[in-house]
Amino acid sequence: MTNRGKLITILAVLAFVALLLYNTLSAQRVSCEVCVNFGGGSNCATASHSSEKDATQAAQTTACGILAHGMDQSIACGRVEPTSVRCHPL
Repeated sequence: MTNRGKLITILAVLAFVALLLYNTLSAQRVSCEVCVNFGGGSNCATASHSSEKDATQAAQTTACGILAHGMDQSIACGRVEPTSVRCHPL
């Protein structure tokens, strides 16, 4: 492959990566931190998403990942009222 061909390939790959990064980050509009008490422990996690509801749900799922053991506990933890929720736009 010639130097010109290598340059075109590198530029095409960089453009593709930039497009993927832009599409991923542009969908994130709200960031939420959620704290949960479950099973005698507590944990906080942060997540971002396109809506406050989805960001809150994702953060609670992440926080419950540390506290819950097994699918039944994960589901139960996901239904617990969070001890705190703080959201802000990105």
